[in-house]
Amino acid sequence: MAEAGTLHDAFLDELRDCYDAEKQLTKALPKMAKAASSAELRTAFEEHLEETRGHIERLEQVFESLDEKAKGKHCDGIAGIVEEGKNAMGEDFDDATMDAVLIASGQRVEHYEIAAYGTLVAWARGMGHNEAADLLQETLDEEKAADDKLTQIAEGGINQEAADAAHPSDDEEEAEEQPAPARMGRATAMDTSRGKRSRRK
Repeated sequence: MAEAGTLHDAFLDELRDCYDAEKQLTKALPKMAKAASSAELRTAFEEHLEETRGHIERLEQVFESLDEKAKGKHCDGIAGIVEEGKNAMGEDFDDATMDAVLIASGQRVEHYEIAAYGTLVAWARGMGHNEAADLLQETLDEEKAADDKLTQIAEGGINQEAADAAHPSDDEEEAEEQPAPARMGRATAMDTSRGKRSRRK
């Protein structure tokens, strides 16, 4: 009977999953940056690309600290998120909507990685792999910061601009339904003046 795997085995498996995920993202992020209309969003993707390359190097340090060879295992989770983002980029959206969709795709990636790295940190601490835990915590902090940055960009105007573009006629329809107060005011003044002249006669 085969010996059952341990948490250490699961830990290595998850590390390999993250290693592959980060490599996939080094190919996806440049495409997301190119598709962005917002200069701020484009910069955020480009900056996170540099961080992602650092994450790969950091994972290699983690493997080294464990006397393991750095190698990846295909990450189906990130592959699916990247594919969804690719499909979205192929849609004919207006600029603001495309940026909003890109942010949503980026945050799906960040949330996946936050969950993965959070688990790795907890497992590493529990098994006494403190050097690995510290390195992984650095990456976890950067993933959380990247997610926060995307939220700030979305809430800084992109989401509202996209929402306004989705319903451009609402304000116009409301304006058409409102009476013209200035004209009515003049008409009332004229009627009052005529009434006074009539009484004088």
